[in-house]
Amino acid sequence: MVETKLEDEVIEIFKYIDAGENFLLSGGAGSGKTYSLVSVINEIAKHEPNSSIACITYTNAAVHEIEHRVSGNNLFVSTIHDFLWENISSFQNELKTIILKLINDSDAKINSPTGEIPYVNNFEDGITYKEHLRIGKGEISHDEVILVAYYMFQEYVKLSDILKDRYDYILVDEYQDTSPYVVKILLDELSKSKKKNIIGFFGDSMQAIYDDGVGDLNHYIKNGSVKEVRKQQNRRNPESVMNLSNNIRVDGLEQVPSSDNNAPNMENGTVKSGDIKFIYSKAFDMGHIKSLDIFNKWNFKDSKETKELRLTHNLIADEAGFASLMNIYDSDPIIKFKSEFNKFIKKNDIKINENDTFDNVIDSVPSWIYSNRAKVVENRGKTYKEVLLQNMESEKLYEYIKEWPYLKVKRMYFDKDNLISDKKEIDEEKSTQSKRDRLIRHLFKIQEVKILYQTKMYNDFLRKTSYKITRNSDKTEIKAKVDKLVEMKGNTIEEVIEFANNSGLCIKDDKINNFINEEDYLYWRVKQIPYSEFEKLYSYLEGYVPLSTQHKIKGNEFHNVLVLLDSGGWTKYNFNYLFNPEFGQTLKPKERESFERVLLRTQKLFYVCCTRAKENLVVFFQEPSDEVKAKAIEWFGKDNIIDIDTYKKNEN
Repeated sequence: MVETKLEDEVIEIFKYIDAGENFLLSGGAGSGKTYSLVSVINEIAKHEPNSSIACITYTNAAVHEIEHRVSGNNLFVSTIHDFLWENISSFQNELKTIILKLINDSDAKINSPTGEIPYVNNFEDGITYKEHLRIGKGEISHDEVILVAYYMFQEYVKLSDILKDRYDYILVDEYQDTSPYVVKILLDELSKSKKKNIIGFFGDSMQAIYDDGVGDLNHYIKNGSVKEVRKQQNRRNPESVMNLSNNIRVDGLEQVPSSDNNAPNMENGTVKSGDIKFIYSKAFDMGHIKSLDIFNKWNFKDSKETKELRLTHNLIADEAGFASLMNIYDSDPIIKFKSEFNKFIKKNDIKINENDTFDNVIDSVPSWIYSNRAKVVENRGKTYKEVLLQNMESEKLYEYIKEWPYLKVKRMYFDKDNLISDKKEIDEEKSTQSKRDRLIRHLFKIQEVKILYQTKMYNDFLRKTSYKITRNSDKTEIKAKVDKLVEMKGNTIEEVIEFANNSGLCIKDDKINNFINEEDYLYWRVKQIPYSEFEKLYSYLEGYVPLSTQHKIKGNEFHNVLVLLDSGGWTKYNFNYLFNPEFGQTLKPKERESFERVLLRTQKLFYVCCTRAKENLVVFFQEPSDEVKAKAIEWFGKDNIIDIDTYKKNEN
């Protein structure tokens, strides 16, 4: 079927296709996986013009890129959500049955809108797929589509027959972040149908940095239902970065320079050398770090060329302009106050009336005072409440909730992950298990609606807003609404939410209304913040500033990358483990199992960070142990290890 001018990996893929086998193309960072995907599509279309192909990916941007690079009468390119909805939406009776089953399931996979079980609804207007969840009206959102689709395919085998009849090939881009439900549909449920088709996956398990993705297909490779093809070339990274990344990989895939002299990392027929450095010091001082002459040619204001990567957001918030929001979510004094109080009464087995007011309960425990262990000497002997109320802002917050039932305050919980979860929220593109709360997700929708209009992506804008244009005056009215929204930077977050709802730009659905009712203290705090601060948060999370967390840059590339290795107390990652994996051998079996999970998660994140660099990579580590420095020498080379403190002294 194939011609020899194709990549060797694509030729190998077609050997499996000719044998009727499902396949996986595994390729490291910068290997050109999308190029191979496009080649496979083109080759199928060329030799099997009557075959129908579905190519599913995560982002609309990726959809547009693939559509731009390949075309065909029998090619369907879409996001995963649109693909699944397209294949289940016409089966309304079955949809209603499954949704009611999920609502009334003991695990409550979809919450009852009334809180009553059993929940009954005829869904007279049918089930529709929207940008929001209003289950009482039969409207489901991205979070529910994948779940509902999985249970539909599990319950009704005829769906697998129909899907196989519709598509001879289903190709999945960036498979590693695909929901396990999607993989189960494609490899488990479709296999129950006797009809034939071929499933192809493209991606890299070492870039599976999100916990809710499938991660890898090892189970299916081992049982023979998927055949793996490995793509070793690297078209992005210079030699020094490539060698480092090969040391980090744990799956045995070793990348080599591309044979294409036109590849970005090639120059005059030779791979570029690039520059890598491992720097360290006793203290963390960004001014100190950036003053080093190794950064002389770096422009830290250029977000397209240079990225400074950190694991945590706290040090970024003030510089990026969203400190007030971060302070609310990360250091709210009432949340800290009630948490300390709960610990105290539990430790001392003090009985309280949880139905009494919060203020009365606090006052009923006079022995709750600062002890000699208090960090601030002048507060010794004072109650926690007295110390709290010394601060005017804290006093205002306490006044707001003091008459609430103690139980209600006790149940309040939020943290910075609810504001700024590292996993990118892509509403119309990818269902996530992001920890961002419903308020922040709703604000994202508002901002995205505005940007879609400003960037003249009118079809996407209309789809998100459900506006209909039947006459020219509709266009004028829509423009006026968006212009007004743009002018509201100085308004509060609450004012913007209400305007967006009343204008129809972004309606308040069940999720945001439930949040406002159930999380009224948090909403009360956030709604007073200027919307302009959220816009700065949005710009940061979307990568429009040089500062970024290490998760946010997956899929991107930059000339200069500075990676700051500081876990910030986040126990899911440990950079000491990364540079001293032998430590795990000293642990007991259960401890070793936890160690290995954290190590693998850290290795993948570090791999993603390092492989973003097209020219220069610098990694900073504060106070490394001798074991860490030894591993750094092994990976980076002795000449590329710099003690900043000594370096600066010698320089002076």
